[in-house]
Amino acid sequence: MVKKSPIALSPQEHREDAPPSWPEIQDSLAAASGLAVLLVDGYQPPAVVVSNNNSICQTFQSSPEHVALCDPYCGSAHSRAVKAGEMIEYKCHAGLSCFAKPVEIGGKRKLAVIGGRAFVKSLDYQQLMERFRTGDLQSIASDEVFANILISDSHRLSELAERVDRAGHQLQNASSNGSGAGHTTPAEKVVQPPARVEKAETANRDLEQEVQRLRSELEYRARFTDSLQHFLERISCADPAKTYNSIVTNSKELLRSERASLMVLDGNTNELVLKAASGLATDPSLVAPVRVGEGVSGEVIDTGKAVMVKDLRTAGRKPAPSERSYKTNSFISYPITISGRKVGVLNVTDKSGGGTYDEVDLSLLEIIGPQVALALERAEWQERATEFQLMSITDALTALPNRRYLEERLAEELNRSKRYDYPMSFLMIDIDDFKAYNDKNGHQAGDLALQITAHCLKSALRAADVASRYGGEEFCILLPQTGMAEAGAIADRIRQRVSTTEFPHGKAQPLGHVTISVGVSTFAKNVDTSENIIAAADRALYQAKSLGKDRVVFYGDKES
Repeated sequence: MVKKSPIALSPQEHREDAPPSWPEIQDSLAAASGLAVLLVDGYQPPAVVVSNNNSICQTFQSSPEHVALCDPYCGSAHSRAVKAGEMIEYKCHAGLSCFAKPVEIGGKRKLAVIGGRAFVKSLDYQQLMERFRTGDLQSIASDEVFANILISDSHRLSELAERVDRAGHQLQNASSNGSGAGHTTPAEKVVQPPARVEKAETANRDLEQEVQRLRSELEYRARFTDSLQHFLERISCADPAKTYNSIVTNSKELLRSERASLMVLDGNTNELVLKAASGLATDPSLVAPVRVGEGVSGEVIDTGKAVMVKDLRTAGRKPAPSERSYKTNSFISYPITISGRKVGVLNVTDKSGGGTYDEVDLSLLEIIGPQVALALERAEWQERATEFQLMSITDALTALPNRRYLEERLAEELNRSKRYDYPMSFLMIDIDDFKAYNDKNGHQAGDLALQITAHCLKSALRAADVASRYGGEEFCILLPQTGMAEAGAIADRIRQRVSTTEFPHGKAQPLGHVTISVGVSTFAKNVDTSENIIAAADRALYQAKSLGKDRVVFYGDKES
């Protein structure tokens, strides 16, 4: 059994006026359904009893400035329900779905129950959040607003209304049959006819069974609610790829599906790209992008409307290829949107136990949809941040890291070499006679020559080596844990790679082909700072140029 914390009376309620036993029953109804339940005897607030109130409603009705927004809705719900003599349904200004119905409990008439106060559409939730963030409700936005937001579906609101009816009748029967506290004397109980006693005992048993059933469902709802409350935490990760996989894994668990997939819309190509999948019979990496408007997922992202199919055979939809080995013919394809912007599609199929998906499952996706959207938005920004970071350290022409990145890495490797006494070498490279090549053949040909040279560098290096464009026609290469002899071999391998590669207009160069000169410096006692290492390699490069180009020279070699 789930323990309930002691109830603190709110200024918005007066429980002491409630019919005996009703507050406990109402608390159980609210907890088991995950919805708000209020017993009211007039204009609200205040109420007689308030159970599991939505924190949004609590915020509005505690604000002198904003409580008037609720007046046409929950404020007058009692009078409207009593006047109608039956249940009324409404959606309030905050987008919360509610019902109000007249009840007779414990002999007290002219009471009404307000129930629900929950979001049943993700769009309603998103619109209210926008009002809190940037609209007319910014002044009351606080942590308290989000303390107990209720999200459900219309089916559960109807179910709650029926339970309120049932509980009210059972309590009324128990009271009218003399089982209510304080309604009869011991003497009166003795002379009651057997039929009346039996009827009272039956009413009590029914009430006890209802309470026990509510307690059992309460435990289930508590676990379910806890899962929903932590859903966003579980699907949000620092790494976008982990976020995608976590969304699939947790959605699969929550909807009891054996297969799930997440596709994200690429705005540049207008295609849905598979980001994560679980349980697919085929390799996810082989799944081709889906054009908007094509297939089920393409239809869903195009229309913005979910597709729920209980049985493909009766829905008139084309079955999936047999090689996909689906176990059932039921699935849901759900669109993920952020403030009206189309983001992606979440698919679930093969419900555990071979069951079919229904409106309840669809409403569950409505509940988690905004949370998935928020996690995807974060992942999108993380990917953009990574992309921007790469752009800031990457040379746009050659796709090599730029000078800024090289200098940061050089400082890191230099510190490591000092700490662990590792060798380290550095190459400064210049394309020979590049100005003449550029002036004679044009800048486009010069840009192409730089790109070809960059490719030669990358193809000749090891994984740990860092090649970068230093500026103009100069390149640098950082060689971690590399001594002079090995650095010389790498430098000469790069020089030969460039000289044997065909460049457009290369034969017109002074040496008959495009060549490079390389200066090499190595970490040593007198070459132990970033500035010294770069300057030493630059000095060696100057010497290589002076000696006729197309050669490798080490810092410290004597000029001839």
